[in-house]
Amino acid sequence: MVNHAKAQAAGAERRLQELGITLPPPPTPFGAYVEATRTGNLVFFSGMLPVVGHEPRYIGRVGGALTVEDGRKAAETATLSALAAARDYLGSLERVARVVKLGVYIATEGDFRDHPKVADGASEMLLAVFGEEKLSGRVVLGVASLPLGLPIELELVLEVDG
Repeated sequence: MVNHAKAQAAGAERRLQELGITLPPPPTPFGAYVEATRTGNLVFFSGMLPVVGHEPRYIGRVGGALTVEDGRKAAETATLSALAAARDYLGSLERVARVVKLGVYIATEGDFRDHPKVADGASEMLLAVFGEEKLSGRVVLGVASLPLGLPIELELVLEVDG
């Protein structure tokens, strides 16, 4: 369990180190788009997937081939990719003023109902890295399919300093 008081006192880069988290290589596009674009002090990231080095880590639908725990882990993996993309784009996670929006899209079977438990894999990772004062609300949606047969796609918008 993360000590949130300690997490809030340290910067994001230090928290990663204290948590023993090594970010994967920043993701690269699977098509004709860029991973991030900035307007003003907002950075919008393309859909972040549970991949490492352009290789999918999870395939299938949650509630079918994948369990809730698999979905949580896929959400964590997608969040680590998002953090890697943010660090690559910004130079440092210390420039993040706050998470403005988190959208979690989950490929599920039709009768699946534990979407919040799956999305918590992403939210808890962001909480551990940035602290509660920088978190946003979130949108969680179940969908029929996602690119490449992956179970999770994250939508992330960050506010940055400078």
